[in-house]
Amino acid sequence: MDVGQSCSASERAHIMEQVDVLSAGAAQIIPADGLTEKIVHSVRTGVPLRVKLGLDPTAPDLHIGHTVVLHKLRAFQKYGHRIQLIIGDFTARIGDPTGKSVTRKPLTEEDVQRHAQTYRDQLARIIDIDRADIVYNAAWLQPLTLTDVVGLSAKVTVARMLERDDFQKRYATQQPIALHEFLYPLMQAYDSVHLGSDIELGGTDQTFNLLMGRVLQREYGAPPQVVMTMPLLPGTDGVHKMSKSLHNAICLLDLPRDMYGKTMSIPDALLEDMMRLAAGMTRAEVDLWIDGVRTGEKHPRDAKMHLAHTLTAMYHGRAAADVAQEAFVAVHQRGALPEEMEDVVLDRSALDEGAIGWARLLVTLGMQPSMAEAKRTIASGGCYLNGIRLTDASAPIVVGVGDIVQVGKRTHRRIVLG
Repeated sequence: MDVGQSCSASERAHIMEQVDVLSAGAAQIIPADGLTEKIVHSVRTGVPLRVKLGLDPTAPDLHIGHTVVLHKLRAFQKYGHRIQLIIGDFTARIGDPTGKSVTRKPLTEEDVQRHAQTYRDQLARIIDIDRADIVYNAAWLQPLTLTDVVGLSAKVTVARMLERDDFQKRYATQQPIALHEFLYPLMQAYDSVHLGSDIELGGTDQTFNLLMGRVLQREYGAPPQVVMTMPLLPGTDGVHKMSKSLHNAICLLDLPRDMYGKTMSIPDALLEDMMRLAAGMTRAEVDLWIDGVRTGEKHPRDAKMHLAHTLTAMYHGRAAADVAQEAFVAVHQRGALPEEMEDVVLDRSALDEGAIGWARLLVTLGMQPSMAEAKRTIASGGCYLNGIRLTDASAPIVVGVGDIVQVGKRTHRRIVLG
């Protein structure tokens, strides 16, 4: 689009700066010139854009995969645009079918409300909450009558719904598709109609849902929103999309040492994406590290330590990141640990203070045959946590991701929290 028409030199410069910054890193912008058109209109009229992001509170905590989009929202805020953060307390009760091969079990209203309560503090770590509209879509979806829902459903054909990849696959393999699953993209799209959104952000897996917003806005006689999708960040396994249910997520509520340790566990191939998408490093900084690793001038471990420290400092502060790094170095570089050791996944809920002592942990890890034997081992000074001798068999557990439990000289287990 030619931004020179009816624009002063200063307006053109401001428009192009916004377009360059706000489009950076996007996987796709639909339509291609839509963002530029919206920004031109905003600059000419002085009216900020309404930029929407929907979050279904299906879990109590956010992870750094979510922050890829949140950082982009923050960039829109810096240019004075209005952020619309929709907490999907109604749509979460339907269940997003995206990427699912079976019908997703809807959450209860109690689950949704409990999870939603934790979101505000986490979002405030990235977004300027005071300049954001945080709304709950039950406010306008709950009052819809059956007549309203039937009218809404009439605006989209079944054939259109079956264009969606996951629906198409399930239909072809005769996997059940419940009727309420068709309502999910309609409800999410209706959010855009109700709020008059100009732009909607989401991951690439949300493309169908976001485009449905454009469809419904047209049907209701409103200007269609621009769709901006951001790349999905793989989890710490480097294979699957980051997800707490897959035990491959780095969560914003993780303790500093957990965040640091999880980041250090990522495969080398994930370094560039994590630096660029999650840590927000400049292209020059990313290239410096990645090119150095490729040429052998820099060790992948050092690149991961830089990344781990950067991420931990972003969410916990530099001092906490320094402590987490020192603890990691003390355990993994100064200690004489075996290169290969068994990882054991523990459910964090089972490690609440007072719920389990060190003796019970040794039995749970399979490192001692009984509580009595575990207590004797600890009393004799033969048990260590990260190289520090344990002395109290009943002391409450405080462990983090990557912590090493050692019995004797040769038996080690590395903790992985579920």
